[in-house]
Amino acid sequence: MSDTTGPDGLRQLGRQSDMPASPQEAVLDYVANPRPGSLYCIRFTAPEFTSLCPVTGQPDFAHIVIDYAPGETIVESKSLKLFLASFRNHCGFHEDVTVGIGQRLAEEMSPQWLRIGGYWYPRGGIPIDVFWQSGPPPAHMWLPDQGVPSYRGRG
Repeated sequence: MSDTTGPDGLRQLGRQSDMPASPQEAVLDYVANPRPGSLYCIRFTAPEFTSLCPVTGQPDFAHIVIDYAPGETIVESKSLKLFLASFRNHCGFHEDVTVGIGQRLAEEMSPQWLRIGGYWYPRGGIPIDVFWQSGPPPAHMWLPDQGVPSYRGRG
């Protein structure tokens, strides 16, 4: 991954970017909110998210949904994709991974509001769903359901 920024201030978009070796090494780029002062919700969905079990090293799979009401910046989607992909070789419990993603985005981006749903596929016969949000959603913001059904083979 390039350590330099382009004239647009971005480090990854429009450039060759290597996969980060870990979430800590992943760089998230942010750009100015194109609709400052507007109340709206942005959604990112990663239906094939992968991390590793910290005990067995076996892969864990999740459907991740991130919703946020931007403040002054929005996250650039290529950098978010690389950040999420960096968890492929990261060992962490479902709770730590889900909450950690939400907290990092909230801390770095300072949105008006952010929530994350981690819908984890069964391990040992039990699906684990983890939810975190930065606080109550803004009043009068339309907030759709995350659309991930309770586990029934989650198609």
